[in-house]
Amino acid sequence: MSSSSRGPGAGARRRRTRCRRCRACVRTECGDCHFCRDMKKFGGPGRMKQSCLLRQCTAPVLPHTAVCLLCGEAGKEDTVEGEEEKFGLSLMECTICNEIVHPGCLKMGKAEGVINAEIPNCWECPRCTQEGRTSKKPKPPLASAEGPAVPSPSPQREKLERFKRMCQLLERVPDTSSSSSDSDSDSDSSGTSLSEDEAPGEARNGRRPARGSSGEKENRGGRRAVRPGSGGPLLSWPLGPAPPPRPPQLERHVVRPPPRSPEPDTLPLAAGSDHPLPRAAWLRVFQHLGPRELCICMRVCRTWSRWCYDKRLWPRMDLSRRKSLTPPMLSGVVRRQPRALDLSWTGVSKKQLMWLLNRLQGLQELVLSGCSWLSVSALGSAPLPALRLLDLRWIEDVKDSQLRELLLPPPDTKPGQTESRGRLQGVAELRLAGLELTDASLRLLLRHAPQLSALDLSHCAHVGDPSVHLLTAPTSPLRETLVHLNLAGCHRLTDHCLPLFRRCPRLRRLDLRSCRQLSPEACARLAAAGPPGPFRCPEEKLLLKDS
Repeated sequence: MSSSSRGPGAGARRRRTRCRRCRACVRTECGDCHFCRDMKKFGGPGRMKQSCLLRQCTAPVLPHTAVCLLCGEAGKEDTVEGEEEKFGLSLMECTICNEIVHPGCLKMGKAEGVINAEIPNCWECPRCTQEGRTSKKPKPPLASAEGPAVPSPSPQREKLERFKRMCQLLERVPDTSSSSSDSDSDSDSSGTSLSEDEAPGEARNGRRPARGSSGEKENRGGRRAVRPGSGGPLLSWPLGPAPPPRPPQLERHVVRPPPRSPEPDTLPLAAGSDHPLPRAAWLRVFQHLGPRELCICMRVCRTWSRWCYDKRLWPRMDLSRRKSLTPPMLSGVVRRQPRALDLSWTGVSKKQLMWLLNRLQGLQELVLSGCSWLSVSALGSAPLPALRLLDLRWIEDVKDSQLRELLLPPPDTKPGQTESRGRLQGVAELRLAGLELTDASLRLLLRHAPQLSALDLSHCAHVGDPSVHLLTAPTSPLRETLVHLNLAGCHRLTDHCLPLFRRCPRLRRLDLRSCRQLSPEACARLAAAGPPGPFRCPEEKLLLKDS
């Protein structure tokens, strides 16, 4: 019977788990080795998925799901007291055939198998021993003139020691750029490969190398690195103190305009001639196509693909309601340079939004409704000189302090710059529906966004009669510029605020729908009197004026 057909305990080697009792298992992470620096809790990317170098278990045990291949039961050595009985009921894994069995189920004595004393529950089973199979050719013991021969360690122990030596060399040996350092590192690596299988204090063939007795060499940096093949002792465990961690390097993005390569003016044909229509005529045809048709045209040929990237063909890009934005999607947006970008109800991150805004200097309309404030906070550090419309409706967890960061001028102005303009100085339309705006936020809005002609404050729970008084006060800049005002769903508004809207002579649209405390009769009187001319009411509490 082959090992692959005898059950789950044969064939593949079972992965062992921590013993949770040795000195390495009970200690904490050092935070300095390259595995700790890779962990997310220490600020790394978390790609290696390896434990700390100082927490490498020296006696890994079988998993709790391991059972005997013959009887199908787990280890029962805890139920008896005798040494021989415990051995017969304990699970043993063979290092050659990887079978996990009870020695008592084999009906063989303990002396017929070769037990590995370094790793628990590990042996060479009697069947493999009788057949003469071994996991590795035995090495001759290293003879010493002063004492008896030193037995060769097990393959698992050799692998663990080599791993420790390699990690120690990575932590201690500095990187240099001179040719002498390169030659030294080459000699070090050759010495490491020659001395991996040597015992402590001994060299291959029982001879020491011809170099100095100290076995150390002074590097240019002033530190000493132990040569593994120089006759010195092997690197001890646990590892010595690692150098202090490097300070985190912040990512730097160089803002450059999109590459502008000369476009071909004509379309080359397969026969070698050019198409009679020039590029300008083709672009006029492409302007009548939608985004889907343009993407199909980009697959026709390379020339059409370059022509279809023209920003005149992409005045608006809609990426709304997408769960995630991939890097190719962001690169495609930057390459097309749209004037209007819709990212509403998407999972865009702050880093992605900052990357986009720094490369879309001609962006005029930005829709971020339904996104998180953690992402929208990227607006506080991105210059948007051409922005005219900003949609921030239904953003979660927005407070007065966060709106202050968005409205106030940037604190890091250049030396010699005396102008302190806010980030929303040129915005003409602002949508803030569903936010927790207070009168303090409205005062900042009046001061740092003086050119607003359309303002959406619908469903803002804190907007009431004092807020309308602020918007229409004689010192308010919006009194002369406001054209569209949406206050639908503001339940704190009463009939006393309606005469205040007569102060706005340019008001053309006033939405007061779903305001519970406003009576239809008072809205009808305002529509009849109105600012300079009367309003018409196509719906209840909706006042419109023809321009």
